[in-house]
Amino acid sequence: MRITELLRKSSIALQVNVQSKEETIDYLVDLISQSGIIPDKEEYKQGILLRESLGTTAIGDEIAIPHAQLDSIKAPGIAAITVKNGVDYDAPDGQNVKLCFIIAAPKTGDNLHLQALAKLSTLLMNPSFKESLLRAKTTEEFLQIINEAESQRDMLDMQPEGKKSYRVLAVTACPTGIAHTFMAAESLTQAGEEMGYLLKAETNGADGAKNVLTAEEIEKADGIIIAADKNVEMARFDGKPVLVTSVTQGIQKPKELIQKVIDKKVPVYHHEGEKTVETEGGESIGRQMYKALMNGVSHMLPFVIGGGILIALAFLLDDYSIDPSNFGKNTPIAAYLKTIGEQAFGMMLPVLAGYIAMSIADRPGLAVGFIGGIVAKMGCTFANPAGGDVNSGFLGALLAGFIGGCIVLILKKLCSRLPKALEGIKPMLIYPVAGIFLVAVVTTLINPFVGAINTGLSNVLSSMGGTSKILLGIVVAGMQSTDMGGPINKASYVFATSQLAEGNFYIMAAVMAGGMIPPLAIALSTTLFKNRWTKEERESGLVNYIMGLSFISEGAIPFAAKDPLRVIPSCIIGSATAGGLSMAFNCTLRAPHGGIFVLPTIGNPLMYALAIFIGALVGCLVLSFLKKPLPENVEK
Repeated sequence: MRITELLRKSSIALQVNVQSKEETIDYLVDLISQSGIIPDKEEYKQGILLRESLGTTAIGDEIAIPHAQLDSIKAPGIAAITVKNGVDYDAPDGQNVKLCFIIAAPKTGDNLHLQALAKLSTLLMNPSFKESLLRAKTTEEFLQIINEAESQRDMLDMQPEGKKSYRVLAVTACPTGIAHTFMAAESLTQAGEEMGYLLKAETNGADGAKNVLTAEEIEKADGIIIAADKNVEMARFDGKPVLVTSVTQGIQKPKELIQKVIDKKVPVYHHEGEKTVETEGGESIGRQMYKALMNGVSHMLPFVIGGGILIALAFLLDDYSIDPSNFGKNTPIAAYLKTIGEQAFGMMLPVLAGYIAMSIADRPGLAVGFIGGIVAKMGCTFANPAGGDVNSGFLGALLAGFIGGCIVLILKKLCSRLPKALEGIKPMLIYPVAGIFLVAVVTTLINPFVGAINTGLSNVLSSMGGTSKILLGIVVAGMQSTDMGGPINKASYVFATSQLAEGNFYIMAAVMAGGMIPPLAIALSTTLFKNRWTKEERESGLVNYIMGLSFISEGAIPFAAKDPLRVIPSCIIGSATAGGLSMAFNCTLRAPHGGIFVLPTIGNPLMYALAIFIGALVGCLVLSFLKKPLPENVEK
């Protein structure tokens, strides 16, 4: 598939006037929507904004390529604009953007269109190609420039490569795998040619790995550059110099990266996970710990959500009058659901600890962290190895994960001087045996102390009543709206999840209510106070009803990004109101998820729905008061 099959004359606009990044995105979304390939313009725009939240799609050199890949997109397409005076697009090099291509890609099996998108990305790395497009006077000329450049590129690609020996290899990958992956590959390849070093770049794009590095090429290369913002397969590079950096650095600083490899300033990579891989712009210890925690939480949640909802359904379908002491297992269907749910839910702590340890120490850390989580869950002590005396719970498993990961790192360091002949026994014998034993000993040692903290916290929460309980609901629910998916939001959610394991279901209900408020408050405001919002914002507000009822707080992000000083405080007040009322009404939630899907599993559901409605209304009224009516011409 060719670029010119995806880009039509009607999807090109030259010398447009836009004043901001947001206005540029709106213009491009409108332009590509005219082609008829976007069934839901707002959903597509949200996809574009989500990609921007991962990092700007401005790549420098006056170019930006916003893009999104969605199931709902009917067919691939491209739209393009040139900007008359340039626009600030948060480009990494600080330059205003003058050339923008927006990409819409479906998630289909053939992915033939991705070849054209990859070709466009590589062509844009040629400065003369970009300048020709900026000078184009008509859409016909714009298309002709692309057609000629694409034809020349196709001819080059058809030429046989022959037997080549590469001094430097590269692997490139970005989160979506559409544009930046191929631009980094092209940038590194061109820089290698200019410096006189043959370079081959493997692209891990949306349609899989292309131009894959062979074992022979890896063996002969001086070193490998990993320019990626997501995980790539690393075992094949064991024993080779490897430089790990971001895909943006691959685009912007290719010569600098290549020179480091040539100058042998890149450390050797060992697949077991020793910290010898150089990372451009290295992460702080706090950031690494946060990523490890989130890795554990993300792997834990399917067990918690699946198990929690099954347990809640068991109570919903059981007959309390049969035997109140056995409620949840009185009927066969309820007993089955509760048993399976409890088994799934019981995996929460080992999985959390296992994947935290794996994030720290790679694969050898998984089993060690997993056992540490089990020891914490059992509450083992040296006085009673069988467990049951203490309850170290979520906090104990969290610590066991970090301890297990660190233990494996220490073992790797100690084993690094073993003879090569013993290399094979490290992952199969030394790490699991010594690691599991040591993490069990350390976790058993700290269990009584962690258990005391955990029990004390649970007792405090259980004893809360009246004002203190409502205040807790206000705080944890308000945190949900503070950064809408960021660290504060996640801290509130993780705390509520930890309390599920302790049998405290009030906090999860308050947190879920708080998370639903931001999109609902905005939706109500756009409906009840139309003169505060533009036509496009009112249309987006309708979608936020669905997002709020589905517990998708991110629906409020575009509104918060445009007007944070009014939107965020309003949402916090609304969420805090809902959380406080949820606590006051003694609402409970056994499943770590929100939205109308779990309403039947909520304790006191009618009052819970009322708490959410009042919270959304309060948020709506505060927001509508803070926002002033728009001039009539802007409103329409």
